[in-house]
Amino acid sequence: MLPDARPLLELAPVIPVLTIRDVRQAVPLARALAAGGLSVIEVTLRTPQAADAIRAIAREVPEALVGAGTITRIEDIQVATAAGARFLVSPGTPPALADALAAMPIPVLPGCATVTEAMALAARGFTALKFFPAEPSGGAAFLKSLSGPLPGLVFCPTGGIDAAKAPTYLALANVGAVGGSWIVPDDALAAGDYDRITALARAARALRP
Repeated sequence: MLPDARPLLELAPVIPVLTIRDVRQAVPLARALAAGGLSVIEVTLRTPQAADAIRAIAREVPEALVGAGTITRIEDIQVATAAGARFLVSPGTPPALADALAAMPIPVLPGCATVTEAMALAARGFTALKFFPAEPSGGAAFLKSLSGPLPGLVFCPTGGIDAAKAPTYLALANVGAVGGSWIVPDDALAAGDYDRITALARAARALRP
């Protein structure tokens, strides 16, 4: 049986999606987010520093649950798990990647953007899915329409979501959490303003009691 990823989405209403280009920022950033109540953190494999960032957070920030996002190739799985990722997230899930992810002993949020893709992943035993890109793919209205025909699925919509749009998604019964990057503004990160990031994380945490 696949590890159930649904409890992952119950830990906080927002999963920060981080693209880290300077590994020295990884640990203070993770600490700032966790201090604000966002302990589940996704580091995307979009930069050469991503694996080292995951490794540093896993080693030095035990209060954070760090996972790897942008899993697009089977090889990415090994990179992520070797670095210490505690969960995996894919933007989309072609069959070969779905097979590999289904064999993992850690929670996985495989990506989908259509009803057919969601049904195919459900047939493989996945019960928690990433909906990406959320806003361009129909947004909250699309996910609301799935709650009837696909009642066993819960989603983590990501893509185009900000603090203003997040509450609409979080009000849906089939949304466990949303993914977003608004909690870590580029200017705050560049300035090392981790207090501001903690404040934004705290506000995001308050989106769900």
